[in-house]
Amino acid sequence: MGSVKRYDEELNQALVASGSNDDDSLELKTRVLMESKKLWNIVGPSIFSRVATYSMNVITQAFAGHLGDLELASLSIANTVIVGLNFGLLKPYAGKHSGPKGTTCWAFTCKDRGLFSSSPAFLLLPLYVFTTPLLKLLGQPDDVAEQSGLVAAWLIPLHFSFAFQFPLQRFLQCQLKAGVVAWVSLAVLVIHVFMSWIFMYLFQFGVVGAAITLDVSWWLLCFGMFGYTWCGGCPEAWTGFSSKAFSRLWEFVKLSVASGVMLCLENWYYRILILMTGYLKNSTIAVDALSVCMSINGWEMMIPLAFFAATGVRVANELGAGNGKGAKFATVVSVVQSTLIGLFFCVLIMIFHDEFALMFTSSSDVLEAVNNLSFLLAVTILLNSVQPVLSGVAVGSGWQSKVAYINLGCYYLVGLPLGIVLGWGIWGGMIFGGTFVQTIILANITMQCNWEKEAEKATMHVQNWSSPTSDHNES
Repeated sequence: MGSVKRYDEELNQALVASGSNDDDSLELKTRVLMESKKLWNIVGPSIFSRVATYSMNVITQAFAGHLGDLELASLSIANTVIVGLNFGLLKPYAGKHSGPKGTTCWAFTCKDRGLFSSSPAFLLLPLYVFTTPLLKLLGQPDDVAEQSGLVAAWLIPLHFSFAFQFPLQRFLQCQLKAGVVAWVSLAVLVIHVFMSWIFMYLFQFGVVGAAITLDVSWWLLCFGMFGYTWCGGCPEAWTGFSSKAFSRLWEFVKLSVASGVMLCLENWYYRILILMTGYLKNSTIAVDALSVCMSINGWEMMIPLAFFAATGVRVANELGAGNGKGAKFATVVSVVQSTLIGLFFCVLIMIFHDEFALMFTSSSDVLEAVNNLSFLLAVTILLNSVQPVLSGVAVGSGWQSKVAYINLGCYYLVGLPLGIVLGWGIWGGMIFGGTFVQTIILANITMQCNWEKEAEKATMHVQNWSSPTSDHNES
């Protein structure tokens, strides 16, 4: 309850200073400003680090695109589809620290979780080893499938970096060290640009050079964050490796699986979308155009994903403190701000619909194909500025399992069939039948939520996990 009292004291001080305690509009403005400050303390560094790390993929894809259409297609499939599928599976094993049900205790042990997370990483290796035959089976042209398989094999080191990078990132964020993650990401991004030029143009390693650059850059992220932690950056939270990190693993796995299903069902839809282009005419051009759109969408998506994480933290903190109204207010502020940012980028795409692909390619065929997809991209960006924030509310409230079922129904039982039947294509089906329906359902659940009841449940969970009989304090 301490955070709620501090919040009220700060609010009252601000209102007294303004001399307008009775002015409801001024009180609302003050509350919005204070909530925005708390939100952006998390969102700001998170956006910076997410955009920086995703920019490494965009920059590599842009370099590959100017090598040729085949190079762009093969790198896009290997990095977006193969790595993307495994990314969605491994990320939940970083540990979810934002839920109100006691999961914050893993903040003290998640730096050791990389050892545990490497186990599923080994299980996913066959996807990299057998990329070529799998892509041929799924209808990709032979030249694209073979070169994608070559790139995928070279991306195996990047695959294993996820098992260590995600837990380290979560650990530092939970220790309020998001700024450290942001600075490490910026430093690695600068190095990545330089290495891309060296390997792909100076040494002319082609797409293999692109893969090597990504491998080195993602491991540099791991070493940078681990180095900060190892050198005493979080002295109270980490004093070295401990076998206690493997305690309560079953509860860790249960939450990871629930979160993983929630994220993967949506994440995989985008990957399936790219694979399906193998059945189209001029499939190489289709893959190039779609991958350019997905890269732009993914780049902008780093902003709502930062809101996703920050909203989860804010809602969990308020619920854990027994402040249901505070959780509801944090939700509203986050949704509004993320939507306004999404609207800005939506308009930007519509204005530069025939030009934004120039950073990836100079092929007139690809540019025309991207131009034809620009409207769908703009709508996708707008809807995706709302839906992740509502998913963040779900994570902060501990509704992961419920959202997993919603994702499954919206994307695969509504979006995909509707897109095919009505002739929208699977991307159109995803947007108008999947994301739109999902957003409506999540918005309805959020509006119907009894926040005070959720706060009571969250407070009980916090008390249970904080009791001396719980062994999580030892973790």
